[in-house]
Amino acid sequence: MMNSIITGVGHYVPERVVTNFDLAELMDTNDEWIQERTGIVERRHIETGSKITSTDLGVIAAKNALNDAGLTAQDIDFILFATLSPDYYFPGNGVLVQRELGCKNIGAMDIRNQCSGFVYALSTADKFIKSGAYKNILVIGAEVHSFGLDMSDEGRNVSVIFGDGAGAVIVSATEENRGILATNLHSEGEYAEELAVLFPGTKHGWSDEVLKDEHSITKNEIYPFMNGNHVFKHAVTRFPESIKEALNDAGKTVEDLDLFIPHQANLRISQFVQRQLNLPDEKVFNNIQKYGNTTAASIPIALSEAKAAGKIKQGDLVMMTAFGAGFTWGSVLINW
Repeated sequence: MMNSIITGVGHYVPERVVTNFDLAELMDTNDEWIQERTGIVERRHIETGSKITSTDLGVIAAKNALNDAGLTAQDIDFILFATLSPDYYFPGNGVLVQRELGCKNIGAMDIRNQCSGFVYALSTADKFIKSGAYKNILVIGAEVHSFGLDMSDEGRNVSVIFGDGAGAVIVSATEENRGILATNLHSEGEYAEELAVLFPGTKHGWSDEVLKDEHSITKNEIYPFMNGNHVFKHAVTRFPESIKEALNDAGKTVEDLDLFIPHQANLRISQFVQRQLNLPDEKVFNNIQKYGNTTAASIPIALSEAKAAGKIKQGDLVMMTAFGAGFTWGSVLINW
């Protein structure tokens, strides 16, 4: 059986920097309040009024990953695109990337698992590679959150958190004795509405009457809703569970880890989990301070930056773990 390794990584974030001070001009908030609760200092947003989409960001990240791997679009035989902010209700972004990159008529699939989307996509790619179905899979996580955030006082608890960006990896088949060692994926739909965007969807229907009736759809259904305390309590429980499960499956321990890259949801969550696992700072990579929560893009962006900074070398044991809406969560453990 072949192993699956990451042969290329890349990312892209918009040039526009939005600081906490910028947000304080739009809503009743301040830099101290945001940093204390989230650790975020700034984030990237697409230019106001632009038509840039999550596919556009994903394509740039994908090209960077292909360059890093020394491959071309013609070498890719499957595409997995993780996002909660697709260009269209349908079709998905995967086929749009296939078109933009000029890939052959290969398969393309979207993963709609929000914050854990990249982990789900990477786990799926691993299984495809190990089954022998494909040799080089392009995995993208990309988001444009800024188009759909409530920038009023009412929406501040959520809107200060999210940013735009994209990350991508190339997952390739290898006979080398390294690569992805273990993955696990979990869900708990009991709390689905605690972190959600409820409209559009078939639950409300989709008609002129629904859209015209100002009392039919509320702001809480159009914009992201998050029960922050509830999410935090579950995240700090599920993160360590998933990490330990992956380590156990691979016959490894926390002490064996060289680098932990958590989903960049909230710096306080990452720090809490770091303390639970007794990991030193040099073994944890965070960049939420610069980018906010980019959901499906957060882990691949962090992975790309960590590699560029020389924090990952061949043979290192790297853990990537995410938790988010659904609730869904999971981990990928890789011998780099």
